Amino acid sequence: MSSATSPPLLLPISNSESQPPIATPAFRAFINHISESLRHGLSQRRPWIELADRSAFSKPESFSDAALRIRKNYSYFRVNYLSVIALTLAFSLLSHPFSLLVLLGLLSSWLFLYLFRPSDQPLVLFGRTFSEKETLGLLTVTSIFVVFLTTVGSLLISALLVGVGLVCVHGAFRVPEDLFLDQQENSASGFLSFLSGAASNAAVAAARV
Repeated sequence: MSSATSPPLLLPISNSESQPPIATPAFRAFINHISESLRHGLSQRRPWIELADRSAFSKPESFSDAALRIRKNYSYFRVNYLSVIALTLAFSLLSHPFSLLVLLGLLSSWLFLYLFRPSDQPLVLFGRTFSEKETLGLLTVTSIFVVFLTTVGSLLISALLVGVGLVCVHGAFRVPEDLFLDQQENSASGFLSFLSGAASNAAVAAARV
């Protein structure tokens, strides 16, 4: 009796084009660079007890004096001030879960439909193929509608105004004479430089895919 024929050996074939966007090298490079830049920026923050030193507060003599104090204090407490604004925005969004979900959906659309989508793969929605310009235009119009024509935009603007107002009030009443500003003036690119760097790194990584 003849032996049964063994089935052919099937080798697993990986298709890089079917790789989900969240696992692409461009996305991983983008997230890694942002996390590293955030850690580096937060490491440059000043002690919060120094920010709240009650003995260093006094009423400004004039509007120009208040503006000068704000500029000097922002130069020194830049990371702390940006953290206050970010926390204000975060608190506002967490108190309005619907707006938070809408913004997360908008951000995901930009990431997966435009930034990290392979350039040789056109976007196909509902059986229609969209070109690169059409995809960009669609995302831009959607972003404008979400930010300026819904309650999400008013929530962001009001939270941003509250955060900036807190920073300006603190900066106007905090006397900056005891602060060492020389080193901080030379590092003006500090905390938010990760935005341009992360975008450029993501673009390079996407080009290599």
